[in-house]
Amino acid sequence: MMATNSTVSDCQISLLVRETDAQRRLTLVTDIISPYRIPVFNALARHRGIDLNVVFLADNDPSRQWPVYKKEIRFPYLVLPSWSRRFGKHNLLLNWRLSAVLRQAAPETIICGGYNFAACWQTLWWARHNRVPFLLWSESTASDLRGGHPLPEFLKRRFVLACDAFVVPGKSAWQYIASFGISEERIFRAPNAVDTVLFARGAEAACRDLVRRQELSLPSRFFLFVGRLVKEKGVFDLIEAYSKLSPELRERMGLVLVGDGKARAELQRRAAVIKPGSIHFPGFVQREHLPSYYGLAETFVFPTHTDPWGLVVNEALACGLPVICTSVAGCSADLVQDGWNGRIVAPGDIGQLAAAMDDLVRDADWRSRMSANSKHRILNYSPGACAVGMAEAALWFAGWKRE
Repeated sequence: MMATNSTVSDCQISLLVRETDAQRRLTLVTDIISPYRIPVFNALARHRGIDLNVVFLADNDPSRQWPVYKKEIRFPYLVLPSWSRRFGKHNLLLNWRLSAVLRQAAPETIICGGYNFAACWQTLWWARHNRVPFLLWSESTASDLRGGHPLPEFLKRRFVLACDAFVVPGKSAWQYIASFGISEERIFRAPNAVDTVLFARGAEAACRDLVRRQELSLPSRFFLFVGRLVKEKGVFDLIEAYSKLSPELRERMGLVLVGDGKARAELQRRAAVIKPGSIHFPGFVQREHLPSYYGLAETFVFPTHTDPWGLVVNEALACGLPVICTSVAGCSADLVQDGWNGRIVAPGDIGQLAAAMDDLVRDADWRSRMSANSKHRILNYSPGACAVGMAEAALWFAGWKRE
């Protein structure tokens, strides 16, 4: 798949620059205009110590079905012209005019989201050449490591060791960055966040709406999964674990998989064999309708085989759901405490996953306590908290000069 973005005029580039002596000029370079990041960047733009400009490498990723919510943006931004092509699971994205944009913005600090694209390397080179502090914003964990050719890991290490400091969402990413020999004072925490108020209010409204469940054709009780329907998300494990529940439990509890992906047809085929009508596939659901699914669900299940974080877990906790999560999800060390607000299971362990699902169905009191604990746990994972962490990282460099 190939896409080309329109060119950026010099006039548009100049819009990035705001003369503010009292604030530190921060340029944030990241991949796409993700709906999850807009509330964070809006909060960061309101920080009194930060003069924020955001540079996006593209409007959206071809594999994402969500719309681009530009009307919600309250920060200066620019989308670079780009060329992209899809190769299997990977997206090759090339940008131009990046150096001109950075030169016009004249940042005092740069935060770059990741190291996967050529533009990330170009930004790092520009920062070093111009003696501007460069911070890597990374969610990577040790669980993300892949076997095979050593070149990607070699390049990643070179990139990490060239950075001045790091912004990470939680414990797993912190430990991974520290494993490169990075000192603690150079790693800053900005907790990953979604608009928790939006999800909590939407879930509560769905619970009060007596006809909402019927409108969405949802079971009276159900386990919920939200995400891409692909093998690495553990969706085949989830279907199999559900099939291992007793017929009596499956009669009482349905399973709803919200999302789309190349595994959907095969999942539907397997679901029909288990018990027709007990497993539901609503397809991809836009953000404004998602809270209803969370609000009407009983337990959220995230059986992923690999995930640097898993923002759907943030959404589930905001809606007061107990969460069954695998240990390799980056968020598990921060958001899910086994036995307190959910269960932690090993990825790919069907028996352990089925047992956790069985436990939560049978113990209503335990489930109720977990629900309250989930709401408590997510309180410190707001867009504002993430913005504060990023601002603290950027402001740490006030007065700092590269030798």
